[in-house]
Amino acid sequence: MQQEIIDTILDATSATAISDVHAVQSLWSGYGEILRVSLQGSIYPSVILKHIQLPEIANHPRGWDSDRSHQRKIRSYQVEAYWYRHYAPRCGADSPVPTCLAVQASDNETLLLLTDLDAAGFDDRKQAVELADIHACLNWLAAFHATFLGSDAIGLWECGTYWHLDTRPDELAALTDIPLREAAPHIDAVLKKSDFQTLVHGDAKLANFCFATIGGTPRVAAVDFQYVGAGCGMKDVAYFIGSCLDEAQCAALETPLLDYYFGALGTHARLRHPAIDHRALEAQWRELYDVAWADFHRFVKGWSPGHWKINSYSEQLARRVIRRLS
Repeated sequence: MQQEIIDTILDATSATAISDVHAVQSLWSGYGEILRVSLQGSIYPSVILKHIQLPEIANHPRGWDSDRSHQRKIRSYQVEAYWYRHYAPRCGADSPVPTCLAVQASDNETLLLLTDLDAAGFDDRKQAVELADIHACLNWLAAFHATFLGSDAIGLWECGTYWHLDTRPDELAALTDIPLREAAPHIDAVLKKSDFQTLVHGDAKLANFCFATIGGTPRVAAVDFQYVGAGCGMKDVAYFIGSCLDEAQCAALETPLLDYYFGALGTHARLRHPAIDHRALEAQWRELYDVAWADFHRFVKGWSPGHWKINSYSEQLARRVIRRLS
């Protein structure tokens, strides 16, 4: 580790020394790595260093290497740094996120120094979930969406999520499903025209939630805010449910999971925004659930036609939306 980086870590944490550095994971397409840094003499036993280094040649695992893709990733890391500095402090105990301790940015390198959620007790990562785990994630999303309901998105993505249409013309052009391709601008417009806008996490998949069990109840914190921006909360909810359930489960649990989310959203929103028409919020967002699902389905079907998320349930929702908008 370079001395300049060591000095940044020690200064930000008031640590006397670094005792260990452990690689957590590489960043997508070879854009750097995430490290866990163990400390001595600090109130933080360990911290997370997200070290972003722009490669000379990108290595996208599905072959989507282009200047547009590269610029999108650069922008995503700028957004994430801005998010942690200016928006993350507004997240409360019901939607915990890491605290940003330091940011350093240059032309081809960015350092994000964050508190370690493992050290805060959120040390469990899940590949399979029980219903209580899903509820914990939906509660986090509801609290997050309620917190930022009506918020600006200055410094963030004008339209949140990594698949939003404005930044994915190549994937749209590759889409062979003509009715879905033609409906894509209308789907995007309906979501953008929702009367109730918030900030969306933008990549709210199961892998980006860190679990803890407190008083016998699962709780979660979230990471990875590269694609946070303005949008309808259903984008996060639909994407999250699709990330952890198969098509049969998605169909069977659609109504009870939406009921749970909207119950939590109502509770959190009434605390933060008592003047908002909460019934109108729920009614409008419920009608946009399948629209948000079709929006992601449009992306993934053009991006990776053989992806496991392309299934009969997704096709059914997309066809329903296309008929409704035609």
